[in-house]
Amino acid sequence: MSAIPGDHAHDRQQSKKAAASAWIGSALEYYDFFIYATAASLIFPQLFFPSNNPTVAIVASLATYGVGYVSRPIGAFVLGHWGDTHGRKQVLVLCMFLMGFSTIAVGLLPTYSQVGILAPILLVILRLIQGFAVAGEISGASSMTMEHAPFGRRGFFASFTLQGVQAGQILAAAVFLPLAAYMPTEAFNTWGWRIPFLLSFIVIIVGYIIRREVDETPAFAAEEKQGEVARAPIVEAFATSWPDMLRVVCMALMNVIPVVTTIFGAAYAVQAAYGVGFHKDVYLWIPVLGNILAVVVIPMVGNLSDKIGRRPPIIVGALGSGLLSFGYLYAISIANVPLAIVMSLLMWGVVYQGYNAVFPSFYPELFPTRTRVSAMAISQNVGTAITAMLPALFATVAPPGSANIPLTIGSIALAITAVAAVAAWSARETYRIPMKDLGQPRAVPLPQAEYDRLRNQAMA
Repeated sequence: MSAIPGDHAHDRQQSKKAAASAWIGSALEYYDFFIYATAASLIFPQLFFPSNNPTVAIVASLATYGVGYVSRPIGAFVLGHWGDTHGRKQVLVLCMFLMGFSTIAVGLLPTYSQVGILAPILLVILRLIQGFAVAGEISGASSMTMEHAPFGRRGFFASFTLQGVQAGQILAAAVFLPLAAYMPTEAFNTWGWRIPFLLSFIVIIVGYIIRREVDETPAFAAEEKQGEVARAPIVEAFATSWPDMLRVVCMALMNVIPVVTTIFGAAYAVQAAYGVGFHKDVYLWIPVLGNILAVVVIPMVGNLSDKIGRRPPIIVGALGSGLLSFGYLYAISIANVPLAIVMSLLMWGVVYQGYNAVFPSFYPELFPTRTRVSAMAISQNVGTAITAMLPALFATVAPPGSANIPLTIGSIALAITAVAAVAAWSARETYRIPMKDLGQPRAVPLPQAEYDRLRNQAMA
């Protein structure tokens, strides 16, 4: 492959190993994150937040889901700094250990009936550690994969980071499905729910084995060799890249769609107080099927973004999924399981992936190598933290017994996705910019013909 001036020669095997590491690491780490989300919707209100008022219990339980996002900006500062000063590989192993141990501990917690107020306090502490750990995962894995990928294929390779996230969600629901379906309710509420959390010991073992096999990225290794590693990447990121960091904050508000699909949607469909009456095992299939479709769609969209650019898929994905949220919530409101599944497949499985598949390449491409992990981690996690309290907000503005729940929640979701679309539209296009020029506002993209030639060589 002809080299681009300033770009590093890419080892094809390392490109594949980096993508596999990002995929498996994200799958395992987000398995941990989402089994908590599933439990917060389905059983934690009864186990950790008993109340005579079911609305209070639901809001309190969903708020602990949000707490995990509150600690993410803190984790982003610490882990982003670590990734830019010690390397992408080190920070990813650290994230894995933190997440694995905190998740196992959730599975060992006593309930409210056993130790009283100490139970929800411990639950919140462990959720804070989970959020801290996951803050460095996507930025570290995306940066590592993008920096290992050949020019012209960055969107495709980086998309495997998010394909792994979707696979982790499938795994999370797949573990809960047989337990919720086949265990007696009393046994499931007593000890069955703990099984998915305790299985996280696999995260620590498998994750470490996989990630130690990947080399540090050529871009970071070159900076380290030349003594150009930033000493204060966070300060430098805010000083030089704050407009793009602000754009990423706004685009990361797209987290509203998974919140609507898997968190509020689950509580709305399953919790007895809302009166919809979906069975737990039936409802759990909705995000599973959407994620299975997403796993297929993501690399296709990532590849498309290498052809037409990063911005078009993100803008279409943002506005389209925001509009479809109305239909999805309406299907739940009329207790129509087939329609809810179809709307989930469209909104979550297909349209939302226009954003989801592309941001792992687009975000790190907006920033230079010196500050890439810090800038992406901080801005992305601030954006997701803003959406963190949406489940509790949704349950507050649309509590059990209120009218027009689909219209209320759908309108909020659409307004938020519109903000993300505008942010993407205002950003510069990055897919034809060489690695050495990434993060420079006035960087000149390669001419289309030259880019296409190099991309075809990379695909040969």
